[in-house]
Amino acid sequence: MNRFWKENIEDLLSPNLWRSLAAETFGTLVIVLLGCGTYTGATPSVIQVSLTFGLTVATVVWVFRHISGGHMNPAVTLAKLVTRRVSIVRGVLYIIAQCLGGVLGAGILFGLTPVTQRLDLGATAILRTGVTSPQGFGVELLVTFVVVLAVFASDDTKRRDLRGSAPLTIGLAVVVCHLFAFPYTRCGLNPARSFGPSLVMGLWQNHWVFWIGPLIGGVVAGVLYEFVFSAGATVAQAKKCLLRSKPHPPQEADQELDEVKVEINGEKVAEVEETPEIVEEKVPETKINEEEKTKE
Repeated sequence: MNRFWKENIEDLLSPNLWRSLAAETFGTLVIVLLGCGTYTGATPSVIQVSLTFGLTVATVVWVFRHISGGHMNPAVTLAKLVTRRVSIVRGVLYIIAQCLGGVLGAGILFGLTPVTQRLDLGATAILRTGVTSPQGFGVELLVTFVVVLAVFASDDTKRRDLRGSAPLTIGLAVVVCHLFAFPYTRCGLNPARSFGPSLVMGLWQNHWVFWIGPLIGGVVAGVLYEFVFSAGATVAQAKKCLLRSKPHPPQEADQELDEVKVEINGEKVAEVEETPEIVEEKVPETKINEEEKTKE
């Protein structure tokens, strides 16, 4: 237990943690400001909303990934907390920072938008006609499951088949999920994105759907990818993770290689593999010549 508290206190005192919190706050602010801005004025099209949210997410992940890991979503953070990729203190503070960013983004949008065009600022409290709360819960769980799978796959440093842009991959997953879920729930997908407009506009109907659904979907996706679909996933690794108190690095590779884990920004995101090298001892030419002369 002392080790557990020591690790979390060390993370709390880390200078990078506070830079990361600023990055998470500002990144979520931008997502809410630009994404929910599509709901002001005239009724937006599903294409407009989907592309705006998806490309904005890709942009902020690209900008801040090297600092905080580019979560910008409590569902992503909780999934990485459960799989021990971030410490408890970092995970909790990330979620608080993301919610703060969502509120600030919605507040700025409220101030920039004329009264006649504010409408509901894109609040996700109101489900589409005929959609029940359990159905909305299922939709939110499903789309968040897909996005978090994309996030974990993009962070899998053991995969050698990935050559594209991780931020763009995540952004495209957000686009696809919005295209599917928009007719049902407006696609909350991100509890912080749902929380900001709801707080500013005072709309709380069905708000639990946009927290419980994404959080459960994110955790299920994170655990499933980490211990089933990731490169090098094993049962032994799953047991090892559950018995550790400290955040663990991504999946271990082949047991034949010695791996050096590198911790960046409080999250195990990189690994350097060292392949045993065979060093041949070379005999100096001068020594060989001397031996040949002796034989003669």
